[in-house]
Amino acid sequence: MVPAYRPEAPRYSDPMAEGTSTILIRGGRVYDHEGDTDLPPVADVLIEGDRIARVGGDPGPADRTIDASGKLVMPGFVNAHYHSHDVLLKGSFETLPLELWLLHALPPAYPKRSAAEVRARTLLGAAECLRSGMTTVQDMLTLFPFDPEHLETVVAAYEEIGIRCTFSLQVGDIPGIERVPFWKEVVPEEFHRFLGASVEPGGFDPLEHVRGRYLDYRDASPRFRWGLGPTSPEFCTPALLEGLAALSAEFGLPVITHIYESRSMAVAGRLFMPEHDGSQVKYLRSAGLLGPNVGLAHSVWMRPDEIEILAETGTNVILNPVGNLKTRSGVPPIRGYLDAGVPTAIGCDNCSCGDSQNMFHAMKAFAGLAAVTNPEPGPPTAADTVACATLGGARALGLAGEVGAIRPGMKADISMIDLSAPQYVPLNSAARQTVFAESGESVETAIVDGRIVLENRRLTSIDEDALRDEVEAVMPGLRADIEAVAARNAKMHPYLLEAWRRGWQEDVGISRFVDDGGR
Repeated sequence: MVPAYRPEAPRYSDPMAEGTSTILIRGGRVYDHEGDTDLPPVADVLIEGDRIARVGGDPGPADRTIDASGKLVMPGFVNAHYHSHDVLLKGSFETLPLELWLLHALPPAYPKRSAAEVRARTLLGAAECLRSGMTTVQDMLTLFPFDPEHLETVVAAYEEIGIRCTFSLQVGDIPGIERVPFWKEVVPEEFHRFLGASVEPGGFDPLEHVRGRYLDYRDASPRFRWGLGPTSPEFCTPALLEGLAALSAEFGLPVITHIYESRSMAVAGRLFMPEHDGSQVKYLRSAGLLGPNVGLAHSVWMRPDEIEILAETGTNVILNPVGNLKTRSGVPPIRGYLDAGVPTAIGCDNCSCGDSQNMFHAMKAFAGLAAVTNPEPGPPTAADTVACATLGGARALGLAGEVGAIRPGMKADISMIDLSAPQYVPLNSAARQTVFAESGESVETAIVDGRIVLENRRLTSIDEDALRDEVEAVMPGLRADIEAVAARNAKMHPYLLEAWRRGWQEDVGISRFVDDGGR
């Protein structure tokens, strides 16, 4: 049993709760998923408190007016899959197969971090998201070894910067050495202690841990919402998955887990789940973990029969095409999901495998890579892609009807883009130019929960110069640890690569590469 942690002051004041404030966004082109997504009409948007009160018509007076002429007023993007634990590792690695990359990037490979580093990386990642027009992020965070001060630091950082966060602690109870194909057979035993994934030692109960932390922080902030984060099916026992399913049902919590990110993960399903037809999807179904409250991150190596199950159960997939390319994981069947009616969201994943929290990069990759697995003309259109990056993410995180669109009654989570930028001149299609031309540099304003958190391309809630100083202060220690981890992994690299190559000899029945070399 994990003892409850009861922080002295885990609740944070919300200035907007002290009295209703109104903001009028005047004269912008307001993007409507169901309207003209090429040339959105000019309209006013009235915000009252934390919600959109009116779109169009005569809004009446407001406490603050924002001149949005020449701007595109967009629903804030939803980064539906992200990990803040490696924000400071961006640019650290070349392309590597996933199973090699994770030993360079994930917290269990490193000594325990300082609270100062945890704060700096949380704020920096959130800042990058806001600058890319993202107003909601799903942080599937590994805190290893767990320290209650670190969780308190994360919660406080998200409240300070003002982004909306659906948060989950990533947990598992089966070590990596037991479930990554051929690690145990190939890697010398002297290295096995480094291949434990994120399983805490010493009788740690992940289910009781997650339940306790949720109860500690469930009312911490109106913008901080909890989810559940089993790391991936092959690293979780049926008891853990069933317990998380029960916890989700009890408190109405979304569940985000990795699945089939790499070919090796598909091999793991075939090798370790024969009673479920080698299917991780069927394994999850047996534990009660499919349905509209579940998001399956990556979903690259999904079989056609599994896609049908996801469509039947309304289970969400969260696709992360940029990171999947860098980890050589392949391309998900994007068109297959859309044609089957599987609810689809988009994420930016880790900073050390995608190297940026940029929804524009992710959308462009999503829209273009769909042709890799199905070259026939068809979806996703640019408008489809924007919907997946907003409404799709909202659904996957249990926020449907709250965020993802600019409609009366929904949360006032809005971004504004400068249409005078060259990539929008001439304006032929707001949707297509947002997906195929924009890089994020034109995002000027972000509003979350009715609070302006980015204005004139500067964050209003934190001192960005001071944050950079905080980052630089912790980097010497982190860089030394990166070098030590790399040196240790270099000794294991030949064995890890051999295990990875042996996995290619296993037949998984599908391919997610353009040319797999006949393998």
